Amino acid sequence: MLIENTLFGVKNKIEIAIERLRAFEPEEGYYLAFSGGKDSQAVYHLAKMAGVKFDAHMNLTSVDPPEVIEFCKKYYPDVELHRPEKTMFQLIVENKIPPTRFMRYCCVALKEGGGAGRHVLTGVRWSESTKRRKRRMTEVCMKDKTKIFLHPIIDWEESDVWEFIKEHLGIPYCSLYDEGFKRIGCIGCPMGQAKQMEAQFVRWPQYRKAYLRAFGIILKNRNTNWKTPEDVMQWWLYGQPKIIEGQFSIFD
Repeated sequence: MLIENTLFGVKNKIEIAIERLRAFEPEEGYYLAFSGGKDSQAVYHLAKMAGVKFDAHMNLTSVDPPEVIEFCKKYYPDVELHRPEKTMFQLIVENKIPPTRFMRYCCVALKEGGGAGRHVLTGVRWSESTKRRKRRMTEVCMKDKTKIFLHPIIDWEESDVWEFIKEHLGIPYCSLYDEGFKRIGCIGCPMGQAKQMEAQFVRWPQYRKAYLRAFGIILKNRNTNWKTPEDVMQWWLYGQPKIIEGQFSIFD
């Protein structure tokens, strides 16, 4: 039918994803949330295969890996790149603390603004995390009721995504995956573990320096028990408890 020379499991999932895209296609077309990662890449090509109308958008955050941006510009020139009104470092200074798992002001400001009033395509998958396991294939955005999400590959495993990209499509993907990175999102994302953040800062030391500069501004503008920008970095990475008076630890 649509797919040949693939394993039955992936073939079936591809066909189902295409059916989903066609079934929910809005008259004005989809807003495709593109990150340059493998999952959004898969959704992009599935939308092409389904023949549905869509426009793809990538919200830059100021802490995107340079390799991801260059990959998108080279292989997906039709994806519209949106620059943030404020950088991650400006947000840190404004909030007087780095973002944490429980205070992700960065995502709200940098990544979640697009697609208002649209049907938004994402690469969200159940197997990514326990929290994402609770997501539905179609759902209304909790923060913006005018935005409706469709996650066409929500039931795919990571291996399905790679088989689709490498074996079925045979297309390039971001080189960072071959360096061992499992996720290629924001450098210093607090959703990653300390080891992941450390690996990112080794790979891109200029971003570690930029974070430290922002931490230094924090120290000038408030009275804390942090003595140096490196103290803030160590708290951010390892969660030293309650080193700011009146400020909770990231584990509270």
